[in-house]
Amino acid sequence: MTSPNTPRIDAVLFDFGGVFTESPFEAAKAFALAAGVDPTIMLDTVFGPYDHDSDHPWHRLERGEMPLGEAREEILELGRGRGFEADLFRVLSALSSSSGPRTAFLARARTLKARGIPSAVVTNNVMEFRDAWRAMVPVDELFDVVVDSSEVGFRKPDPRIFHRALELLGGVAPENALFLDDYEGNVRAARALGVHGIVVAPDPTEALARFDELLGIP
Repeated sequence: MTSPNTPRIDAVLFDFGGVFTESPFEAAKAFALAAGVDPTIMLDTVFGPYDHDSDHPWHRLERGEMPLGEAREEILELGRGRGFEADLFRVLSALSSSSGPRTAFLARARTLKARGIPSAVVTNNVMEFRDAWRAMVPVDELFDVVVDSSEVGFRKPDPRIFHRALELLGGVAPENALFLDDYEGNVRAARALGVHGIVVAPDPTEALARFDELLGIP
């Protein structure tokens, strides 16, 4: 049951990787450790400063501004400048070897659908992976809207991506929306707009409990 102080949630925005799958950041850290590289340095080299947009090749890739192969070459060069091999393809292969979809979050998405509460996937993604990630879960069945960074040309934490999702969901007010993401910087950006946010940790127990509390799921 919701309490009198619980906000009214009219729509839910979900990140994809790290919510419906294990966190790609955790997989990337494990890859770095296995390669004998400081995980912080590896993440910064391969994915750039993830708290904001930049001209880093991964950011341009997620905005749909360059092809995957070109991004790989630029990231390899960045790694060489730091004294190690930062092969994007090897990192992405390690990320894709994680376990399948998290059934608990899929169940919550189905509950929203059954209750008539609109939902969206708001994902930073790569154009070349569009078909692959959509095949992992029944996207069209579960979600009303998909906002893919490589399609719209801007990426989290850019506020435009949240505004686009809320607009496509029928003009939902930020204070009546909930957003779940495994990256704290993205959740912080959503909260700055008035959206309620949940950070999904590698152990999602707390995030699931908070989700159930806000949505009144027994």
